[in-house]
Order: sequence, then structure tokens, then C-alpha cells
Amino acid sequence: MKAMNSKIAIYLKDYLIILIGLSLYAFGWTAFLLPNQITTGGVTGIGALVYYATGAIPIAVTYAGINSVLLALSVKFLGLKFSIRTIFGVVSLTFLLSAFQLYIKKGFVDEPFMATVIGAILCGTGVGIVFTANGSTGGTDIVAALINKYRNITIGRAILYSDVMIILSSYLVFHSIEKIVYGLTVMAIMTYTLDLVINGNRQSVQFFIFSQKYEEIADRIIQLPRGVTVVDGMGWYSKQPTKVLLVLAKRSESVAIFRLVKEIDPNAFVSQSAAIGVYGQGFDQIKTK
Repeated sequence: MKAMNSKIAIYLKDYLIILIGLSLYAFGWTAFLLPNQITTGGVTGIGALVYYATGAIPIAVTYAGINSVLLALSVKFLGLKFSIRTIFGVVSLTFLLSAFQLYIKKGFVDEPFMATVIGAILCGTGVGIVFTANGSTGGTDIVAALINKYRNITIGRAILYSDVMIILSSYLVFHSIEKIVYGLTVMAIMTYTLDLVINGNRQSVQFFIFSQKYEEIADRIIQLPRGVTVVDGMGWYSKQPTKVLLVLAKRSESVAIFRLVKEIDPNAFVSQSAAIGVYGQGFDQIKTK
């Protein structure tokens, strides 16, 4: 019973995080991008183009209509397990877009470039938060997953192609190259922001430390506290055996490690590289959908 309650609590937490992320995304769209006639990729971008072209059909209506078809295909070809959180995301975002568009009549910023930057940051942050909770906003995510299942095209590439095509099609509505540039700028900033949100708290570094005083350095590092692995090696030029310290640490701990190595052995040879993700004790938990 306790394990079940804990599992339910985790699910509720994930859905709350997804809702917060979707709220940021909807706010960024309706308060900054939509009033300045700036579009980007995804089904939301298609909804925006329909709204710009007709001036009457709310973005949420087009978004819900297209996603209802895509979700039906998703359940049929990808399974209910893949689709359940996507369904929650689509329903929630449809409601949020409708609510925000109903109450936000005027953009918060009149300058298009400023609106592009702020809106893209809010949207990218929102989508990043959704993804950290294994959620989805539907739309081109579903299309990309379907393409990936039946064709040798990665999901990321499929999403990129579809988003670029949607942005380029805005020329049919506005007849403006400037709008296309704004749309591509939004996509670039959103991608960068999304990456920061997803990987920012996971950024780790890997050290290889070569020093005759490896024992003293290792003793100091484990006081941070951070684990150390001692590896046997051989310098091929000197043909002498040596000890190598392998350390995985948070990026924020790298300065402290460099300082203590320099303090103990200024002549130590140190190699630092970025680690995209480190999972296990002391780092992130391994998560799967």
C-alpha cells in the first residue's frame, strides 16, 4: 500500500509539473507571439496561422481539432501507453490557450523582436518543464514518432523538418520574409532554452587526474563529498606505471576540484570534459517513460 501511494504521488507530481510547463507555454504564445503575428512550428503554429488568416478561429480550436486526429492515430499505431500523457497535455493546453486568448486581448510587448525573444524563452522553458516530467504537447511530436516508426528518420529530424515547413508557410499569410525570420528565431531560441531546462541541472564533468600525490588528492576529493576511482595506467613515453584518478562531479564542483589539485600538486596533469548525463548514486536517477 505504501509503495502504491508513493507511485501515485509521483504521478500526481509529474502531472502538476506538466500543467505548470503548459501554462508557461500558453502564456508565452498568447501574451507575446500571437499579438505580434509571430509564428513558429508545431500544431500551435498551424493554429496561429489559421487565426491570422481568418481573424476569427481561436488558436485552441485548430490545435484541438488537429490533435484529436493525431491522437487517434497515435493510440492505434503507437499504443495507449505512449499516448496517455500526450492526451493529458493536449486537453490541458487546449483549455489554457482558450483561457489565455480570452483574457489577454493585447500583447505585453509591442516591439516584435523583443516579443520574439521573451515569447520564445517562455515557450521553450514551458516545453522543457513538460519534457522533464515525461509529458508531451502532442502535435508534431506524434507525427515524428509515427514517421520514425515506419521510416529511417530520427524523431528530432522529423520535428525539425515539419516545424521549418510550417514557419515557411507563414509567407502565404503575411507575404513577409521578416515574419519567417522571426519564426525561425523563435524556433532557435526555444530549442536552446529547452535544452538548458532539460540538461541544465544534469550537466556534469569528468576528470582524469594524473599525479604522484594521487592518494592525497583522492582523500581530499571524497571530503567534498565526491567519489573517486583509481585506475592503473602506464606512461608510454617513460614506460613507468602511474595512477589515474577518475572523478565524475557536478559542474558547480569543478572549481573546488581544480583548486585542491593545484594546492596539493601544482604539476599534476588534469583533463576535464563535459558529461551530458551521469546517473546513479549522487547524481540523477535513471528515468524512463
